[in-house]
Amino acid sequence: MVSEGTTAKRVVDEVSGWLRVFDDGSVDRTWTGPPEALFLMEPVPPFDTPRDGVTLHDLPGDPSLRLYLPSPPPPEGRREPLPVFLHFQGGGFCISRSSWLMYYQFYARLAASVPAVVVSVELPLAPEHRLPAAIDAGFAALLRLRALARDPEVELVRSVDFSRVFLIGDSSGGNLVHLVGARAWEEEEAFWSPLKVAGGILLQPGFVRSTRSRSELELRADSVFFTLDMLDKLLALGLPEGATKDHPYTCPMGEAAPPLEKVRLPPFLVGVADRDLIRDANLEYCEAMKKAGKEVAVVISEGVSHSFYLNKFAVDNDPTTAKRTEELIAAINDFVRLH
Repeated sequence: MVSEGTTAKRVVDEVSGWLRVFDDGSVDRTWTGPPEALFLMEPVPPFDTPRDGVTLHDLPGDPSLRLYLPSPPPPEGRREPLPVFLHFQGGGFCISRSSWLMYYQFYARLAASVPAVVVSVELPLAPEHRLPAAIDAGFAALLRLRALARDPEVELVRSVDFSRVFLIGDSSGGNLVHLVGARAWEEEEAFWSPLKVAGGILLQPGFVRSTRSRSELELRADSVFFTLDMLDKLLALGLPEGATKDHPYTCPMGEAAPPLEKVRLPPFLVGVADRDLIRDANLEYCEAMKKAGKEVAVVISEGVSHSFYLNKFAVDNDPTTAKRTEELIAAINDFVRLH
């Protein structure tokens, strides 16, 4: 009920199920979609008693980090320093938190399987913090890792190989892998030493153009987690004011972006799902990167759609999703071992 003399807030923009923007600039991210999906958005609290092959630790700061540590560690004598995944969550730059179950169930499994330390970054969200805020946070997270790598008093330093840091991102987090990777590789090796960004893993990155691709026009959305309307609205809220989807942040292979030939980048692995609405833009990006002489490996997951591996219900109950997730983890493992 609105009190006398006050005015009710008015919704001025909405992404159905996910987000409402009010006329006073405030944002409500209460989930209003199918209640059976809500469990995927439940935050997983940190814990130091091993489960799912990891322990989970939060490091508050700017930005805050979440660490997945494989546990128990390998036996003495087989214990090699572990590579690091620096993880950027997706959500169209506007929604989702790195603490959500959907991320935990995959990245705990990845940390235990490789094995590797996974460091998830708590990214600032648009529209309160439009791009490049998330890019700046990703770069700042790398600087936090560099500070840890240079501190001999940090116990983590003795078990981690900071010369093998791999950026990894889901959906729009994949965009950040490209953008943060490019910014990191602008610096000389001495700037980062002993840390090195050894590679990047882009999982169904949110690359698009203003004009619809064939896959956007012909494929049917099969989940409330990714529709064309959702894609358009989230990017409109996440990109700088007035920008279109042809902006370099969402179309690094486009005419408005720096020529890829002139952008220094680490080796990349790109995961593409053949039922993904933005499959064709993902493939266009891969071809443009290869044409520019970049080292790019591609893994195509058949019969699944955008960010399939984050849907725990499907991973646990659908044999195709389970198999493709297993294959994706194997491909990531192979990429890391090669670099």
